[in-house]
Amino acid sequence: MPIGVIIDAASVAVGGILGALAGHKLPENLKVQLNIVLGLCSMGMGISAVGLMKNMPAVIFAIVLGSGIGLAIGLGGWIDKGAEAMQRPVTRLLHSQNSSMSQEEFTATLVTVIVLFCASGTGIYGSLDAGMTGDSTILISKSILDLFTAAVFACNLGYVVSLVALPQLVIFLALFFGAKGILPMTTPDMIADFKACGGFLMVATGLRMTKIKSFPIADMIPAMVLAMPFSWLWSSCIVPLLG
Repeated sequence: MPIGVIIDAASVAVGGILGALAGHKLPENLKVQLNIVLGLCSMGMGISAVGLMKNMPAVIFAIVLGSGIGLAIGLGGWIDKGAEAMQRPVTRLLHSQNSSMSQEEFTATLVTVIVLFCASGTGIYGSLDAGMTGDSTILISKSILDLFTAAVFACNLGYVVSLVALPQLVIFLALFFGAKGILPMTTPDMIADFKACGGFLMVATGLRMTKIKSFPIADMIPAMVLAMPFSWLWSSCIVPLLG
């Protein structure tokens, strides 16, 4: 059962509603500082996952080459365009509760929210990990972050944030069930390296949330596709040659 996926989507919906209800009552400084704390939690989760790494050269190569591929094909730009297309019908249905925001600012922020919740490295990694191993720890931990993150964004955007949970649920369910077909072809070391690769993306996400460094998270997603094949190639083909 995709318990983690359901809990994560529900957290976005609930957080969006709570933020819209209470947003005008919260001081701006509280919203900013809370977002920094959420970024720190994301980095902590990522560091924990990186510690599971078994084949460091394979993981590093996957991150560098995967990110290069994502940047070369403009994956981040395509995801942004998809988010823009997704937000149009949503903004027609519900508009910002913050009259001080311009339409351009509202749209740009909503696109950021859609990308963050529907195409983040942590969410993709967590859904695949839960589907392959049955362990929903990453998604459940992420749901706590998403509850408060959605609330923070909804303080300015309003109830529209809660609707982002619908496409998020569809995407993560597809990843969850698709991952079950991959599990028979994996080894424990491959799964550990996959988790470590996702951990790097989680650290990058945290750094971006805290505005320390704006990593191209969406462009780095192909690294997660390469992590397990590279792990297998390293342990099965390269290590015997070095020995």
